[in-house]
Amino acid sequence: MTPPLDNSPFTPLAPGKFEHPEVTLRGERRASVDFGGLRTLWINTGTLCNITCSNCYIESSPRNDALVYITAAETRAFLDEAEARGEPLEEVGFTGGEPFMNRELPAMLEDALGRGLRALVLTNAMKPMRQHERALLALHARYGDRLTMRVSLDHFSADLHDEERGAGSFAIAIDGLAWLARHGLQTHVAGRAGFGDAAMRQGFQALFAAHGLPIDVNDPVALMLFPEMDARIDVPEITEACWGILHKSPDSMMCASARMVVKRRGAERPAVLACTLLAYDQRFELGATLAEAARPVALNHQHCAKFCVLGGAACSR
Repeated sequence: MTPPLDNSPFTPLAPGKFEHPEVTLRGERRASVDFGGLRTLWINTGTLCNITCSNCYIESSPRNDALVYITAAETRAFLDEAEARGEPLEEVGFTGGEPFMNRELPAMLEDALGRGLRALVLTNAMKPMRQHERALLALHARYGDRLTMRVSLDHFSADLHDEERGAGSFAIAIDGLAWLARHGLQTHVAGRAGFGDAAMRQGFQALFAAHGLPIDVNDPVALMLFPEMDARIDVPEITEACWGILHKSPDSMMCASARMVVKRRGAERPAVLACTLLAYDQRFELGATLAEAARPVALNHQHCAKFCVLGGAACSR
């Protein structure tokens, strides 16, 4: 992973930080987040992707199948469990890798939407998505704006986007965005906050206008700008006292209302993780069922601090 793009000095993570689940390196009580009921269920469809990005936090690529394709039947079992438990589930998010690489994605979307839930797909809007055009149009016709595509555009300029995702990827993604807009699918964009919030929104506004894309750059959900993530860089540990100091509630953290399902290569069944950001850290694997995963999460990782607490970001709306 590359260093962040905010030009801050690169300070390596201090040894001993984020190790003990209950106390920080300085001996203070580590913050944790109670589970308040499942509102967003994330499904990792697999880590395979059609491209390799230089700063991908989950290391997706055409060869990385550390998380294998989950099936529609396996996803259905978790949706059934959520219903049986009476969880206040509102949305199912699909991430990867590139979710459209998994050929069972349309069936998973149909299952979620058919239950009256919202569905969100995180995609690069490139060739894998375009191979499912007919299925997307059919889903849109039945469910309208309850289906949302969130397209990754690292920057509003082709050069900086392609630097991350490969030469020519920007043009292909814009073509995919234009296709979504022509057919009226609810579409959002995800960029990177490391380039500067105001400058990014202004640049995206010009880009969207030039291509006729109906995306409101002032809506923080329609254009999400995510903090940079680099597990090598030093960040403060979050203590119980931080909630009052920062005027934040633990209930606002992703892990208070979301979980992610993954299937590891070689595993007999999927597992439930605390959130979307920590797919490989075994400390955040909470069990094989939603019931087992309905427990507090210690904020014991750099991403908990920089992305969620200090960055104020969330992967869903």
